[in-house]
Amino acid sequence: MGTQLEKDQTVTITKSVSVCPKYLHPQKVLNLSNLDRQCPSLMYTVSFYKPSPSYKDLSLDFVFNSLKSGLEDTLSVWYPAAGRLCLNQNDGKLDLWCNNKGAVLVEAVTQIKISELGDLSQYNKFFEKLVYKPHSFGNFSQMPLVVAQVTKFGCGGYSIGIGVSHSLFDGPATHDFLYAWASNSAIMEGKGGVEQQKPLHERGSTLLVVTNCPAPNMTTKLSEKSSSSRKRAAAIDHLYQLIMQAATDQSFSDVGYMNQNSYLLRTFHLSSAMIQSLKRKVSGKRGGSFSCSSFEVVAAHLWKASRWVFANINYANKLPILITRSQLARSRALGLRRETMVCLQFSVDVRNRMVPPLPKGFSGNAYVLASIAMTAGALEGESHERIVEKIREAKNSISNEYVYAYVEALEGPRPSDLPPLKELTMLSDWTRMPFHKIPFLHGEAAYASPLVSPVPQVAYFMQNPDDDKGIDLRIGLLPHSLKSFSQYFLNVQ
Repeated sequence: MGTQLEKDQTVTITKSVSVCPKYLHPQKVLNLSNLDRQCPSLMYTVSFYKPSPSYKDLSLDFVFNSLKSGLEDTLSVWYPAAGRLCLNQNDGKLDLWCNNKGAVLVEAVTQIKISELGDLSQYNKFFEKLVYKPHSFGNFSQMPLVVAQVTKFGCGGYSIGIGVSHSLFDGPATHDFLYAWASNSAIMEGKGGVEQQKPLHERGSTLLVVTNCPAPNMTTKLSEKSSSSRKRAAAIDHLYQLIMQAATDQSFSDVGYMNQNSYLLRTFHLSSAMIQSLKRKVSGKRGGSFSCSSFEVVAAHLWKASRWVFANINYANKLPILITRSQLARSRALGLRRETMVCLQFSVDVRNRMVPPLPKGFSGNAYVLASIAMTAGALEGESHERIVEKIREAKNSISNEYVYAYVEALEGPRPSDLPPLKELTMLSDWTRMPFHKIPFLHGEAAYASPLVSPVPQVAYFMQNPDDDKGIDLRIGLLPHSLKSFSQYFLNVQ
């Protein structure tokens, strides 16, 4: 089926328009924070709406025009989304020019049926044809920050593929923006049926005030006394330690076969029953007195799974050889040495962790990475329960001082084109951002699939439309580790 699908998978763009705010906002430049500047790339998701009697008589033209009208209304309030990135003339950093240039909306058709795509939770290269990818021609200041493509399938179903610059919004803000757009489009229901939180678009200045961080043009080098007493951002320190470890350890310096194109995107579903089984496994030794969240226990299980896979790969000969647990002692000598530092990093929303909290509706990036590090040998012997405790400790360490240190650390030079580090497991939690529930059409989407991200080996936790207490893990894996990872991760007994 895959071969035939590849032959027939034509997607034809029939219309492309720039969509500007209905009510133009006075032009202004928003100063971005260092959190906004980390990743200016467009992040893409595709939502699939299977054929439904509720909209079988709707024309593609009606759907497109409804989305266009709703986007015009939404951009009038979420006006930075109609802007462009620009360079600050004073310091050369990225800022956001709110210039009303608009977003891009594309209409497309295909004869493919949604059912021919198989399991929508599994990434398919065909999905890349369902999003619009603009060309900047070397001038990023002309790149739209929001692009969308509505595609009608041969079966009468639709997909809505959307790209949003990560410098514009983080995950929660993107979810709120898209929900406002869907509400304003009113394809199936009355306009504005749900009252929306008014967004607050001031970025760098708001974050600086809350963290008591001085403005960049007023910063001075800290004295040795003050810098030594300041809290440090563990995630930044651990990342640099991993880079130095990779640079100095000859046995891990060859990452040529670990380029980003080598990764296969796969989705693994942990049902609510499997997660409860994991929780019982963790709390069993304490007789049920130890409780943990689904995120904590699945994150701990993921880290153990990732490290077990690498412990079972022969890196000395640069050949991927999967081996059994009985051969583990030999693999330690050949592969990931017990003294090698390994690290788990996961995003934490700081909106309500700051004192005082960030203002309601803050639309900028408000995520930092929490981090845990230990040796590979220690992780191998560590219990799920102890790893859960370390995850909780890392989350609880996020404070004003941590955010201040994190933002300040991003002022310095950062490595570009960072190669994948097999010692690093990165995790982004999307379970509180159910993109499939955004009501662009009737009811929920059958699935909302993220596409390839700038860092494909990052793992995503997502809600599953058919099991809201379960978790879908989307992760990029090297081909030779796929079977081993699957066997370990899905074994929760």
